[in-house]
Amino acid sequence: MLTLDLSIFPVLETERLYLRQTTLTDAQAIFAMRSSAEVMQHIPVPLATAIKEAEDYIHSLHERMRNKECINWTIVDKASGVVIGTMGFYRMQLQHYRTETGYMLLPEFYGKGYATEALQRLVDFGLNNLGFHSLEAVIYPENKGSIRVVEKCGFVREAYFKEKEYHKGKFVDTAIYSKFNN
Repeated sequence: MLTLDLSIFPVLETERLYLRQTTLTDAQAIFAMRSSAEVMQHIPVPLATAIKEAEDYIHSLHERMRNKECINWTIVDKASGVVIGTMGFYRMQLQHYRTETGYMLLPEFYGKGYATEALQRLVDFGLNNLGFHSLEAVIYPENKGSIRVVEKCGFVREAYFKEKEYHKGKFVDTAIYSKFNN
């Protein structure tokens, strides 16, 4: 089984970004993302309606990290210090050396290469530093932007599930994209 020492949170860096631990000071940015219909259109979670939901979510991330179920980073633009999104390893399956990765950005940062830049760093860290054998991303097939991001980072479509999730009053397909450490 993969063992992780998260006693010191791993801060990551790219050319334009810092990826640091999510804290309660990020609640407003988390709320802005989780309350945005545009951001959440491909994420099967109800829209947040109060800042307390963002705070509760942050507390749950910390609890899940203590239980080694996930690791979540807040993505910060180096130049401005502005929080632009979040990214992490969710549903970690340490016994299988596999984890799901996911991310969300504020819409004003779409299309600027930030998600790809951050994910490339996260992939490298997950495979080469943490020791995961494989990473997966669960994506709704109509989310073409996210598919482009993972493909740029070397993920390939591994599976397709018809009507796997119930989201916004209908059953939706999901595709699994994976990257292996070979």
